[in-house]
Amino acid sequence: MAGLTPANLALEGGDPRKSSFQAETIAADAAAAALGNGAKGRVVSFEEYMYYAEITRAEEKEANARFIAARGPRTWKNLIQGRFSKGRLEKDTVTTEVVGSITTTGGAEKSQQGGESIQPTESADTARYGVTGAQRETAGRALRTASWGTIFYLITTDILGPMGAPWSFAQLGYGPGIALYTVFSVMSYYSGWILWKVFCGLDSNRFPVRGYGDFFFRMFGPWARHFVNVAQALQLLLTVSVLILSNGQSISQISRGSSPDSMGICFVACMLIFMAAGFVLGQIRTLQRLGWLTNLSVWLTVALVLLCMASVTYGPNYAAIETSFGLMPGMPIQKFAGTPPPGLASGGVGFVASLNGLNVAVYAYGGALLFAALMAEMRHPMDFWKSLLIAEIFIYGIYMFFGLFMYSYQGQYSYNPSVQGIAVYSIQTAGNILSLISNLIAAVLYSNIGLKVVYVEVFHELLGFPDLTTKMGKIWWAVLIPIYWVVAFIVGAAVPQFSYVVGLVGALFILSFTYTFPAWLAVGYWIKKDAMVEGTERFDPATNTYNYVDQGWKRWRRGFMKKPFFNTFNIFYFLGALVTCALGCYSSIESLRQAFESHIATSLSCTPPV
Repeated sequence: MAGLTPANLALEGGDPRKSSFQAETIAADAAAAALGNGAKGRVVSFEEYMYYAEITRAEEKEANARFIAARGPRTWKNLIQGRFSKGRLEKDTVTTEVVGSITTTGGAEKSQQGGESIQPTESADTARYGVTGAQRETAGRALRTASWGTIFYLITTDILGPMGAPWSFAQLGYGPGIALYTVFSVMSYYSGWILWKVFCGLDSNRFPVRGYGDFFFRMFGPWARHFVNVAQALQLLLTVSVLILSNGQSISQISRGSSPDSMGICFVACMLIFMAAGFVLGQIRTLQRLGWLTNLSVWLTVALVLLCMASVTYGPNYAAIETSFGLMPGMPIQKFAGTPPPGLASGGVGFVASLNGLNVAVYAYGGALLFAALMAEMRHPMDFWKSLLIAEIFIYGIYMFFGLFMYSYQGQYSYNPSVQGIAVYSIQTAGNILSLISNLIAAVLYSNIGLKVVYVEVFHELLGFPDLTTKMGKIWWAVLIPIYWVVAFIVGAAVPQFSYVVGLVGALFILSFTYTFPAWLAVGYWIKKDAMVEGTERFDPATNTYNYVDQGWKRWRRGFMKKPFFNTFNIFYFLGALVTCALGCYSSIESLRQAFESHIATSLSCTPPV
């Protein structure tokens, strides 16, 4: 399932404990201290971010050229070695650069804005440790070692989740299904392109972008960062709830054996088993480099796809469809070019069924939430577009082939997730075990990230709780992790209807992070960027000031009119995403209401919904 995969596990290094706001305040305060003006907590302007980002991109271009020259020609041998290496060549290359910078005093950096040489601002570290700001920033570049090929694997691992595609086609029909999966694929690439351009325009060694909320903090201020981070925390909590529900269904199916009349383990107990495993593994506070898991996750998904396709000759899992959706077995399997008629779509009737299918299609391309973190790991972020393009084409191909194949065999009896719609117990169990392995890792990962966002945003910044690196912070982590999982369990157990819960999460959060928020970001970024007057306005690194020629409505109008059609498109893209979000939420909530009224779904019950 898209968005429920452990891509972040491949990111090397520890997990930053300070929020981006704290880190940028520290960097700004250090620069202010070096200038001797004591401007503590000063606000870094949009133009200052762009100034240092331009310098960083130029440095990365030169460093990447040196790396390519040192690497030599690409052969199958060094390609395979590089795939499983720990980035030694990259680190050695940048380490040489670090040593070179330390042995050099001065060394002006060339600004691409005005062509003048600028001296990097010294920080307070110079007096204390003999290390200049430039040396510290160069050392920071040593942590960025991922190639665009590695990022392709991470994006694929993060987004690829084809298990819901057949069910989505069963609600939409061939024509609308193909159209929507194609449109969402193209638009998700466009949203990734927006995030890439904004990242390259605002990220620098001095002020690095670490997460999705950083974009909005730099564009619109702290309120936007808080809003985005709260939404991110809610999405991750609901994602863990979906995983508890999904894997509770998997454990329930395994426990029932091959007998269709067996109840197996009580369904609530099945979810408690998965939650208990999360309790234990969730105590891990740091996520070290586990890059091999990204490859493993992709191949586990491929194995699940093959298992599902091999099972179609045995027919659909009629019992699962009847239990989950109330669709009676015994009807001929039917496929439709357009929207299925009433009674032949398990996701509802007519427009509501189509919207539920659309929600799953939206969910399928979720993953933009992690793009900032992925780009932050790249040796040359300018190459991110290659990773994203190839990954999107690969993912789209898998969705089309698998979704259409399964729908062509199972018709209205397609199930979500497909692995639980397998009729043969032995094949179904093998698939459920594969899902449990990858989903448990993913659940621990998302609970880890989600709780850290909540801890930093609420407990640490607002309530004064200690930093997570302190002894008391570790104790609080041990206490809060079980609470986090209990809340996720309650949500999952209270709404035991997997497809509709997935649809609600997709419409409310994944659609927002993949489509709505990037469109909002694009409008602000290009208007601000194009409002700058080249040759007249200039950022002064000596005083950290920018000489604006005007402010207010006149400036915004100039920025908008620089690319009027492009900006208008982004506004309509933003509004369209909002409307789609509202329709998706409506269909999911309406379907959940009907499921409870018809007693198809029962909260906190021993009866499994599958």
